[in-house]
Amino acid sequence: MVRTAAARADAASPRLVGLPPVIDRRTRLLLLGSFPSAASLAAGEYYAHPRNAFWPILSALWGLDLRALPYRERLAEVRRRGLGIWDVYRACRRSGSLDSAIADAEPNDLASLRRRAPALVAIAHNGGESARAMRVTRALGLPVWRLPSTSPANASWSFERKLAAWRQVFAEAGIDVV
Repeated sequence: MVRTAAARADAASPRLVGLPPVIDRRTRLLLLGSFPSAASLAAGEYYAHPRNAFWPILSALWGLDLRALPYRERLAEVRRRGLGIWDVYRACRRSGSLDSAIADAEPNDLASLRRRAPALVAIAHNGGESARAMRVTRALGLPVWRLPSTSPANASWSFERKLAAWRQVFAEAGIDVV
């Protein structure tokens, strides 16, 4: 079997392990990404890349500048509002931060979500790579949506268009927005 240069590079990439879930008994809507970016892994924080629209979108939805808060306080606000954050992959090999570079992905235990978050009423996938796990999340018997990715790589959607899509899902899931 001939291996491409990309396959050899993926095999040579270090095994990366993602971040722990931001989920508790109050979580009503879970936002699932694919796997943390290099910036997020380095910072130990979800959506740490400065051009990722995740925190600006939540800030706009809630009328609160989350980026101005220390990360721990952001997570406290997320939990207080019934939102959870996690990724579909627990670990993978990847060079850089693009989802298209993910190799040898090991999924998180998504089947345990009902036990981990008993108040869970819906799941939203942040982008296409995450949405590849919709078969698993739909098996939980909850509404599941695919949201446009907040990644700076998703330049085909404006911030306003992403915000409108996210606002609609939050409203349908019963998460208060301004």
